[in-house]
Amino acid sequence: MNDSALGLSHFLAQTDTVARFILVLMLIASLLTWGIITDRLIVHWQLKRRSKAFMARFQRINSFAELIKNAEQDEPYSRLTRSAIDATRHYAAYDASHLNAAGGLSEFLIRSLRQCIEEEAERLERGLTMLASIGSTAPFVGLFGTVWGIYHALIAIGLSGQGTLDKIAGPVGEALIMTAIGLVVAIPAVLGYNALVRRNRVVLSRLDAFGHDLLILAVTGAPLERHAHTQIRAVRVAGGA
Repeated sequence: MNDSALGLSHFLAQTDTVARFILVLMLIASLLTWGIITDRLIVHWQLKRRSKAFMARFQRINSFAELIKNAEQDEPYSRLTRSAIDATRHYAAYDASHLNAAGGLSEFLIRSLRQCIEEEAERLERGLTMLASIGSTAPFVGLFGTVWGIYHALIAIGLSGQGTLDKIAGPVGEALIMTAIGLVVAIPAVLGYNALVRRNRVVLSRLDAFGHDLLILAVTGAPLERHAHTQIRAVRVAGGA
């Protein structure tokens, strides 16, 4: 058996229109996968850097008035802060009696912050649907290409009348390349999707905690003194002992 008759190059030369279409589709899916993963990782890196700078300034804030001057960046924490500022101004600008009937400033702020967090979740999840679709369908598309390739290989073998092992192994092995291509496309998509979902979950959890701090700052006018609560708890534990 001629070794030059086997391999990927020979497989590509022998493929028909359907098989070539599947190969092009897999190439596009692979490019989309790596493009989305790269884009989302860059977004998370920028988000982490900007959010760290914002939180460093937020921890030095002593009143809600100071917070208004520190919400200029384009990142989730700043957008959540601007949402709280806008909601507070809206509450103060209009008749509070109507808003009090709906639960007062606290409830009004909670709804505004929740809506902003949901919008941030939508921003973070861009591209994840495509990754999930590629990860779930690429193996089956590759399998379809394998079945199609084996079908045509067997037809060619039947027409030639040569059914020996050396005549079957080459075409069938080349057709199985489609399955491997489908897995090569699907595995990075699945791993990237899982990693990005976890990163998004961490970001949204931190945003939710930050929203709680914003609510306290907007309602009381002062930040939550976490270290004071820790000291009180320590005194209570020591007194109980």
